[in-house]
Amino acid sequence: MRVLVTNDDGIQAPGIRYLARALARAGQDVVVVAPSQEASGMSAAMTAVEEEGRIVVVTHTFDELAGVEAYGVAGSPAFIALIAARGAFGPAPDLVFSGINRGANAGLAVLHSGTVGAAFTAAENGSRALAVSLDVLTADEVSSVSGGAAAAQVGAADERRHWETAAAIAADQLPVVKDLPPGTVLNLNVPDLPRDHVKGVRRARLARFGQVQMAVAEIGRGYLRTTIEQSGARLEEGTDLALLAEGYATVTPVRAVTEVDTDLPY
Repeated sequence: MRVLVTNDDGIQAPGIRYLARALARAGQDVVVVAPSQEASGMSAAMTAVEEEGRIVVVTHTFDELAGVEAYGVAGSPAFIALIAARGAFGPAPDLVFSGINRGANAGLAVLHSGTVGAAFTAAENGSRALAVSLDVLTADEVSSVSGGAAAAQVGAADERRHWETAAAIAADQLPVVKDLPPGTVLNLNVPDLPRDHVKGVRRARLARFGQVQMAVAEIGRGYLRTTIEQSGARLEEGTDLALLAEGYATVTPVRAVTEVDTDLPY
């Protein structure tokens, strides 16, 4: 099947290469298209940068992805998923695998994720989709640093991360993703562990909170400053965050926008 591999960490992020390689080895027809620059937290935003009325697309070559086309686009992950569905990179993809994100996309925080936003957009435009994330950014790490410092700290540790574990488990989900109901996304989170240390794959509920939360650190005249803090909420049994903490990979089927059957005065 034709598989688009995208992400929100950018075309140079390590996770996307591991994911594309695992899917290609599984016999899929893979094309890699990702933002030219990091686009985390974009949700399903439709943004792109034009130069003289054209959106810049740059061809990339990776030694570990011989024979796989790869492109960096000056646009958001969801925008990439949409134009791919419109034939921008060859035949519209049957499947879209988004990731491997640097850091878990768990709980209700999936609303803000560019990784999940790309998968939602793909699912609403005729593809079956999976979002996959590696739990490399712990709450303790984030609470000790903030902003660019946190990103630099995580980036420096990339080579020690178990991207291959998340890639292998994501590729194992191919039969499940192919049979998803239309409009449904499979959200997969994987512990940062060797494959044989992961206890298994468990279906999980979304936690009622994210792994970390934003807080207003300072308000001044004409400015404010935000920070990222550890969530103080208790882990609830059976949720994605609780099972991740126990060493399981978690899968949660999710949908983007649906109508709600509720009583209204008209």
